Amino acid sequence: MIKNFIIAILCVTSVSIYAQNSTVSPYSYFGIGDFRATNSVENKMMGGLSVYGDSIHINLNNPAAYGKLGLTTYTAGLSRNEYNFKTNTSNESASVSNLDYLSLGFRLGKGLGMGFGIMPYTSVGYNFQSERTPAGQGTVRESFSGSGGVNRVYLSVGYEMIKNLSVGVTSNFNFGNQEINTIQTTEGVQLGSFNRVSSRINGFDFNFGLNYTPKIDGKHTLFSSVIVNTQANLVSRNTRTIGSFSTANGMDVEVIAVDLEAKGLARTGVQIPTTTTLGLGYGLDRKWFLGAEYSFQELSTFENELSPASNLEYQNANTIRFGGYYIPEYNSFSSYLKRVTYRAGASITTSGIVVDNKEINDFGITFGLGLPLGQGREFSNVNIGFELGRRGTKYGDLVEENYFKVNLGLSLNDTGWFSKRRIN
Repeated sequence: MIKNFIIAILCVTSVSIYAQNSTVSPYSYFGIGDFRATNSVENKMMGGLSVYGDSIHINLNNPAAYGKLGLTTYTAGLSRNEYNFKTNTSNESASVSNLDYLSLGFRLGKGLGMGFGIMPYTSVGYNFQSERTPAGQGTVRESFSGSGGVNRVYLSVGYEMIKNLSVGVTSNFNFGNQEINTIQTTEGVQLGSFNRVSSRINGFDFNFGLNYTPKIDGKHTLFSSVIVNTQANLVSRNTRTIGSFSTANGMDVEVIAVDLEAKGLARTGVQIPTTTTLGLGYGLDRKWFLGAEYSFQELSTFENELSPASNLEYQNANTIRFGGYYIPEYNSFSSYLKRVTYRAGASITTSGIVVDNKEINDFGITFGLGLPLGQGREFSNVNIGFELGRRGTKYGDLVEENYFKVNLGLSLNDTGWFSKRRIN
């Protein structure tokens, strides 16, 4: 019954993830869009830490954590994002709802676990305009819009080689489409011009993880991890059309297919540089945990030959995360609130994106609750989380993006699918 339900959800939601427009951020204009967080709600609410893993939750960003997985776990995440965009002259709001991931993990044997799933990787969704008035001419208006993004399906394996030392690998297949449209009109001119670029993107990358989690004094655990997400070598198959249209009715007047083959741009490569993450944490099992991580990426080597941005450069990117959780009394029979997991964290990101010589940075705080699903199913839980943050700046005619996100995750555990039930 459960197995059939999960298969049905996989089929339906894989189509939903592929079709959805997952962002409204103007910063998805750059590169191949906004890179989406690949953590589960549980880890995301601890500032996005990947160093922590346990036996009942799937760690989507650290494949070595599958070596500790003790129960079959299926998990899904949803989010509702509220945005407020500020410039020197305007203030606008927007919102979007997303399916963030759908995953299944299970134990194959002692110290050996596996998982697979689907999630968005990048998202494109912007629509903005600019105006200028050249000397002796009418006002020139340019409209920029984009949609689509890259999704991924993954397969992960983790293995505990020796006690407290686990390794893992994830293979990601990335796929998706991206549409970019630029429209220009001039006041008093009956015809406008357009430039349309369509790209179909796919390719592989790999994620390697190493965890070392020794006991310190017989009770506390030291968590340490190294995660390397290798360079993604993506292939973009592109088409481009230019032409004119009537400003009176919007109908195309002339459409010309650009010969990108002759320019060597019909099939281009998109290399997303390697990201390395170092993590360290300390805690008491089923009671509390505190941790921190540092990620860095040589984004200065990133190029996208069809990118419309001319005022953009890339520098190396890095992120600092810290967070943790607290459980008052995980096995309390007298108080439900004592069994709730309380999580909080923060992150500071230097994105590596520089627009008009101004860095686009991101700061966010997170907090949330892990709610057990009844006394009889103490391993399953609903996770609710909140994010508050700010990205970019309104200075220099740029956009300051303030966001509030509500995250909902469901983590269900089962001992009867891939493992035999035992009666004590």
